[in-house]
Amino acid sequence: MTHPYIRIKVVIADDHEMVREGLQLMISKIDELEVVGEAMNGEHLIAITRTLKPDVIIMDVKMPKYNGVEAAKIIKKEFPQIGIVALSSFDEESLILDMLNAGAKAYLMKNAGKEEITAAVKAAYKDETYYCKDVHIKLANIIARGGTYLEAKRVRDQFKERELEIIQMICEGLSSKQIGQRLGLKPRTIERYRDTIMEKMEVNNAAGLVMYAFKHGIYQTPENR
Repeated sequence: MTHPYIRIKVVIADDHEMVREGLQLMISKIDELEVVGEAMNGEHLIAITRTLKPDVIIMDVKMPKYNGVEAAKIIKKEFPQIGIVALSSFDEESLILDMLNAGAKAYLMKNAGKEEITAAVKAAYKDETYYCKDVHIKLANIIARGGTYLEAKRVRDQFKERELEIIQMICEGLSSKQIGQRLGLKPRTIERYRDTIMEKMEVNNAAGLVMYAFKHGIYQTPENR
């Protein structure tokens, strides 16, 4: 006798078409799951979520027009019952914690296989947690460091995403002109950002800015990221 099961309605959100197609193909082979929609960015995701009201969303962490964190916060506020699975190419601690704080119940790397996708979606659907191995390790490190990491996150949250980008580049020794070239902004605009950042940090020069960034964990050298 075949036991009845509930088909979990899933929406996939990723700005790369190949990723969406790959997930769609994988999920089509899982009896319990059904893809009911796809989104190419955060704005599109929010719109189709309001229309389709899926059970679970598998969303890329870094998307245009509302990134994963921003989109997750909006969706969870309107639809707290929808489960969210974060999908990323990055296992940065800040991204993991930001997505979990935004309401994600599961976190997977983009190389996740069929079994992990299934387990993560089912967990999110049941309002349970699921983390891939790499994320488990990162979370264990966060817990082991306890207040140190949480304090760093509190400090980090004072800065906008663009300010954090500029802090990274200043710490790497780039001039305002070089930063402007990378970001497509005028050097004068970068200087204004720099002034705002130093005001928030309560420092008077670039050396103080760099020391603050290292002390509070805002900047890490590439080998320690």
